[in-house]
Amino acid sequence: MTHVFHRNPQRALNCAVKGRGIYLFDREGRQYLDASGGAAVSCLGHGHPDVIAAIKTQLDQMEYAHSSFFTNQPCEDLADFLIERAPGDLDRVYFVSGGSEAIEASLKLARQYFVERGELQRSQFIARRQSYHGNTLGALAIGGNAQRRQPFLPLLVPAHHVSPCYAYRDQRPGETEEQYAARLADELDQKIREIGPDRVAAFVAETVVGSTAGALPPVRTYFQRIREVCDRHGVLLILDEVMSGMGRTGHLYACAEDGIAPDILAIAKGLGGGYQPIGAMLASRRVYDTIVGGSGFFQHGHTYMAHATACAAALAVQRVIERDGLLANVLERGEQLRTRLREVFADHPNVGDVRGRGLFVAVEFVRDRGDKSTLDPALKTHARLKRQALENGLMTYPMGGTVDGVHGDHVLLAPPFICTAADIDEIVTRLDRTVRQVLPPQAA
Repeated sequence: MTHVFHRNPQRALNCAVKGRGIYLFDREGRQYLDASGGAAVSCLGHGHPDVIAAIKTQLDQMEYAHSSFFTNQPCEDLADFLIERAPGDLDRVYFVSGGSEAIEASLKLARQYFVERGELQRSQFIARRQSYHGNTLGALAIGGNAQRRQPFLPLLVPAHHVSPCYAYRDQRPGETEEQYAARLADELDQKIREIGPDRVAAFVAETVVGSTAGALPPVRTYFQRIREVCDRHGVLLILDEVMSGMGRTGHLYACAEDGIAPDILAIAKGLGGGYQPIGAMLASRRVYDTIVGGSGFFQHGHTYMAHATACAAALAVQRVIERDGLLANVLERGEQLRTRLREVFADHPNVGDVRGRGLFVAVEFVRDRGDKSTLDPALKTHARLKRQALENGLMTYPMGGTVDGVHGDHVLLAPPFICTAADIDEIVTRLDRTVRQVLPPQAA
């Protein structure tokens, strides 16, 4: 009998007892290839000796000191590491315990920024449909994941949503990527004007959409056009790289590939690689200086901010990634993964799209490839794929409601950065077997 309140109490979970490299092992000795990094977290795999040593060293010195009394060297060093490599004028780092907290801090900072400037009317936030920014009430309010929002709608502050950058489904025939980007930017511009440019605080977007719509990368020039719209109206740009950042796309910051920088950036997951719970908000010099030159105090905080052991672990993770040249491996292995998936599913009538950046890849499933119609949601294809994959010793991160919160199924893959070419081939082999077991081509 267990007294743990599991997220899905109706489903019994096996007990994981050991992790080594890209594999996890359960109590019965079964081995699972972690092709999703849990939830795009375990970027260095499991049991990395350098990170474990860094945690032990920090624990021997000091595990924790409350941030209202002291700073600590690991958080200072980690902040320096992140800012030295950050795009634009991102200049300060605010450490929290995870992605939802990073988004909450970002929303509050954006609001306080305008309060300090005397623009008290700027309280509205715009995000995108089919986005996900976290499960706390503020993060859930701006997110576009309809299923997760639904039970809590009476508790959520109002937010506004525009279209996602979903080229597979929404780019029109004959429309170039640049034209598609311009159309989406125009939609944001119109939404800001509809609300009132002097009332909008920020536009919030995942640089590469994660679990809700499945590794949706922006088309060329999309974020450049979005940046222009935000600047035109004095609206802050908040980028959510909780899932896509910290090397997952082959760049430490995913937005570097798009040639822009946000005013505020949220990171987590791959920051600490699962070795300790940690997230962070990065703020631009302009935003930070406005707070310092105004009230001088950010009206926000958490008990475990800048946790010394968590920061020590995260710094070790990032140093290993840089030392071992793993971002180059992410780019190479990611290209291999997408290429191999397109090859093995070239003849499968239910595989509609393979997409992503780096080792952040998704396969979207359809009823009919020709018209991109979705599978019946009642079939719960994504859940069946997850169960069958586990039977095949493969961990994936499937999701339903890909298209509109109800229709659509995809599988997200986010394997560790340490994957070899042979590991990628094995992931594809196991996923191919899984898909053909759940969706036999002749039954389509």
